[in-house]
Amino acid sequence: MIKFTGSEVRDLLIAFFVISLCFAIANGGRDTNAILQMLPIVMVGVGTGFILHELGHKFVSMKYGYWAEFKLWPQGLIFALVTSFFGFVFAAPGAVYTYANYMTDEINGKISIAGPIVNIALALIFLAIATAVYTSAFNSETSFWIFIISSAAYSVNSFLAVFNLLPIGNLDGSKVLSWNIGIWIVTIAIAGILTAGSMTIGVENIVRMILGI
Repeated sequence: MIKFTGSEVRDLLIAFFVISLCFAIANGGRDTNAILQMLPIVMVGVGTGFILHELGHKFVSMKYGYWAEFKLWPQGLIFALVTSFFGFVFAAPGAVYTYANYMTDEINGKISIAGPIVNIALALIFLAIATAVYTSAFNSETSFWIFIISSAAYSVNSFLAVFNLLPIGNLDGSKVLSWNIGIWIVTIAIAGILTAGSMTIGVENIVRMILGI
């Protein structure tokens, strides 16, 4: 059973809202109305992507018998807000800290890769949802908004996956690379392809390619 402390729940909620706001600013520019309109849409992708990413780390840590807890990094939140005004988000609001006297590179790598794998899985799930509702989105307002939200969630989750797999500093990628270079290459390649697709040809064109239209 996964257990949470009161401070951990508080930190997760703060990070969730601030990072959602950052992605809304990055996509809406400095237009307040655009940011407010984008915020609830982005919150779905960030909510599932960010929270489940961290829970992935926590679940695997506790599976190995370690205590794990998410802690906020205020400086990271501030930096994320600053970068969002330049059109991108350096998302490092905090991390799940695993408390252990000793941990092998393998276990550390498996704990670290859990978060990005969750994001990759979510990106594919949201892409499948966007594909399923695409044809009806032209005639149904409900389907239209499901498509918009799913498209944003696909983009956010694919980005979170590739970002966290970068072998920089204390990001997940550094630990995965130390454990198994082959697994790191395959995982970051998948995340990179998903992210590049959303940033270049766009989610709608990806869906149209899948549907063959």
